Amino acid sequence: MPKRGQNDEEKPRGLSTYTLKLDDAKMERLRSILSGRGWEAFDVAYARYAFKGRDCNVTAYGSGKLVVAGKGTEEFVTMTLEPEVTKAPVLGYDEVLHPEWFEPHAGLDESGKGDLFGPVVAATVIAEKPAIEAWVKAGVKDSKRIADSQIVKLDKLIRGTAGTAVATCLCGMPRYNLLMSRPHANLNRLLAWQHATALAQALSKKRVAWGLLDQFSKQPLAQRELSKMGIRDFDLRMRTRAEEDPVVAAASVVARAEYVRRMHSLSRRFGGPLQKGAGPLVKEQAARIIERFGARALGDFAKLHFRTAYEVVLAAGKLDELPLPKPRERMQWGG
Repeated sequence: MPKRGQNDEEKPRGLSTYTLKLDDAKMERLRSILSGRGWEAFDVAYARYAFKGRDCNVTAYGSGKLVVAGKGTEEFVTMTLEPEVTKAPVLGYDEVLHPEWFEPHAGLDESGKGDLFGPVVAATVIAEKPAIEAWVKAGVKDSKRIADSQIVKLDKLIRGTAGTAVATCLCGMPRYNLLMSRPHANLNRLLAWQHATALAQALSKKRVAWGLLDQFSKQPLAQRELSKMGIRDFDLRMRTRAEEDPVVAAASVVARAEYVRRMHSLSRRFGGPLQKGAGPLVKEQAARIIERFGARALGDFAKLHFRTAYEVVLAAGKLDELPLPKPRERMQWGG
């Protein structure tokens, strides 16, 4: 099937799309209906047939999938087609383009990696099709597109769904900073260990054949950690924008919800809501932590290997109290 946006369907962009599953008899019955009503036939690569209507286009594929796209899709599906055709199950468009998203599999994601305050949390979610469909309907998507208040509700939904497995792995701030202060420490290797640990825990509850992880490194770091843990009959796939997969999106929600809970705890200790990210407001709060609790206490709140942490400690004149190594010079581009 041609990629979305690269076919000949002349599908109106940004408009509704439905996909139905029909048997051969209903496919041919629909061809007769559309032809009899004067719909204009046109060619689509790999399609059995395609017709243009006033408000939508209809494309039938040899696999039994019928794609209806345009302004009038809902009316076409619920009213225009004859009853025996409309009884066909309606599928999401993603289910046609990405059927593997609805197979039993594991989704892996993390939260907190780019924030000065709070730990990095890795999460694994394992689910099957009924749970995945329910989560999509409930609005589960990449956690960066969801407010924190909704994140906590969706986390509760995901964790409470029968037949699924959920696991997380994080290091508390003192341990995180200890690990990252060692010679040759590397965040990607630490993150790979966290992902492998969460995945191994989830697989012990529910076994599946494969999983998907957003590609944070060109090297197979997480796969190597899995091998060290004795897990070799598992296909861990990596690609960019993996959070488009609804199970990976669920893992991003679980990871973010745990991060939010940890941030609430740190915020209570600080005496106000700590900011996320690593911008100017975060630097101001880091400076206040040093003023209130001393420079060494910054390691209870912040990732000390960040350039931001060094800059704040330097500005406070406290490098003797908290001797952080000077970051490497930023790369200068251009001439």
